[in-house]
Amino acid sequence: MIKLKLKDGSEKEVESGLSVYDVAKQISEGLARNATCASVDGKVVDLRYILNRDAELVIHTFESDLEGKKAYWHTTSHIMAQAIKRINPNVKLAIGPSIDEGFYYDFDIEKHFSDEDKEKIEAEMKKIIKEDLPIERFVLPKEEAIKLMKEKDEPYKVELIEDLSEGEEISFYKQGEFVDLCAGPHLMSTGKVKSIKILSFAGAYWRGNEKNKMLQRIYAISFPKASQVDEYMQVLEDRKARDHRKIGKDLKLFMTHPLVGAGLPMYLPDGATIRRTLERYIQDKEIENGYLHVYTPSLATVNLYKTSGHWDHYKDDMFPMMKMDNEELVLRPMNCPHHMLIYKSEMRSYKDLPIRIGELANDFRWENSGAVCGLERVRQMCQNDAHLFVRPDQIKEEVGRVINLIFEVYLKDFGFSRDRFKFRLSLRDKENKEKYIDNDEMWETAENQLRQILNELNIEYYEAKGEAAFYGPKIDIQITSALGHDVTIPTCQLDFALPERFELEYIGEDGEPHRPVVIHRAILGSSDRFISFLLEETKGNLPFWVAPKQVKILPIADRHIDYANEIKEKLQKQKIRVEVDSRSEKIGYKIREAQLSKVPYMLIVGDKEIESKTIGVRSREKGDIGSMTLEEFLKSI
Repeated sequence: MIKLKLKDGSEKEVESGLSVYDVAKQISEGLARNATCASVDGKVVDLRYILNRDAELVIHTFESDLEGKKAYWHTTSHIMAQAIKRINPNVKLAIGPSIDEGFYYDFDIEKHFSDEDKEKIEAEMKKIIKEDLPIERFVLPKEEAIKLMKEKDEPYKVELIEDLSEGEEISFYKQGEFVDLCAGPHLMSTGKVKSIKILSFAGAYWRGNEKNKMLQRIYAISFPKASQVDEYMQVLEDRKARDHRKIGKDLKLFMTHPLVGAGLPMYLPDGATIRRTLERYIQDKEIENGYLHVYTPSLATVNLYKTSGHWDHYKDDMFPMMKMDNEELVLRPMNCPHHMLIYKSEMRSYKDLPIRIGELANDFRWENSGAVCGLERVRQMCQNDAHLFVRPDQIKEEVGRVINLIFEVYLKDFGFSRDRFKFRLSLRDKENKEKYIDNDEMWETAENQLRQILNELNIEYYEAKGEAAFYGPKIDIQITSALGHDVTIPTCQLDFALPERFELEYIGEDGEPHRPVVIHRAILGSSDRFISFLLEETKGNLPFWVAPKQVKILPIADRHIDYANEIKEKLQKQKIRVEVDSRSEKIGYKIREAQLSKVPYMLIVGDKEIESKTIGVRSREKGDIGSMTLEEFLKSI
């Protein structure tokens, strides 16, 4: 007999040699029916996995978590590949993983897939699902695995097998006539899948390398209930409406042009107003919190980044070096090396610390042209960056102040709910000596300090190995976006390495030199990414204080324009961003135009308003509010 510790903390004693599926049936028939895969001591496995020792067992379902969904979607990717093989036996299979939402499969096929193929592929997939084919797993030695894939004329699978390390287990999954190289996990049979939907087609280079052949990729999704497909398609429609690139184009906020280059957006007047408002806001917040702002160059010598360590650990993400006269210059990827030198420019005392240096600075990072995306992923970004130089005894208080500032900005000023925040403690991967500075003692100290701070602040968090910065661990605040994605915007990083590399010092109370610790932090992240996040969050209906045009005055006829301009002047004196629509159009048309431009307030003026010295007020959210004086309107907003 073996003991299994279940997810709810209870223990179950079962016979050794049972499969996970058999154990699920013992717990409940419903669990076995809905199970998709399991985790044994944290490792994701098939339901076929044989249990022969004491272990922690978590049985996943489609509804329980992402692991459960991924096993479901991975199985459906094989069903799709089998369907396409039946329709076109000459197609070559590449890879077909599950992703965070659904799955894709890459195919080498002469004819490009089109919308006409969707119904045909979906119909064949439904046949395979109805056949309820048992899914079987088997393992082969490397030579036999290569032989099998060569017999099936699958060159991409052969290449994948040849690249596997000696001794690595090579597993396959079989359903009917279809066999695929795969690590799993998979459902017990094809009939467990209930509803499917092909979403889109795209091109994809084999193994993501543009030097390789372009393959045809199909994105799709599946669910246990037919109604969930319709619900998901509605979600996709909402996402299209929230896409910041569409909103940015519709509201004329930013643009791109091939003559400027990919990943280099240009802010138009209204977009520039949004950015300027946000940047002034965060700088004022920082000044209230004792930050000192600086300006530093966007260029520096390569030697600066060799000193900081970025050249060794970050060079591939930087723009190429430029040789000018006798200097080797590079566009900076981040601001911390400059700030280290500012700190070092004069003698510091323990009484001076903490010193909080902030900057809104342009940084440059090389992104593949296929990866750039509107304002979300760019090659030039403006970072809301700051570096806090602290004594070791000040670390806890300063990290706490950073977290409080994050909450003040996101929860109080922008109104996000706390349950949308997840804290991630991002740690190094100890085995990756190339990615991270090799100093075990430094890493252990920094990681333990951040862990202790989060615990003492009673903040729930999870740990993520391999997500640290190259110089130190960090607290990443993951926010669930309106599109359902976890995005990292604010961060707080602890750094013992750069103060050492730049030989930073302060004179302690004992009269001796001591090494400060640096806290790297960003509140809005980059202005660009934060704007993209905010546009998608609000669908472009920005808060009144951020909106580029806060008020639009709509004169009913030309004879009302002078009164409209009087109102405009009074509002401008109150720092309200206002515009008069003086076009010779009907008032209904002007109102619709103002609504489409998502202006928070419309003020309608005609004969009645001139006579009574009032304005007719319409709100973006509430519609027609009614007539009031300008003073009443100002007080209300």
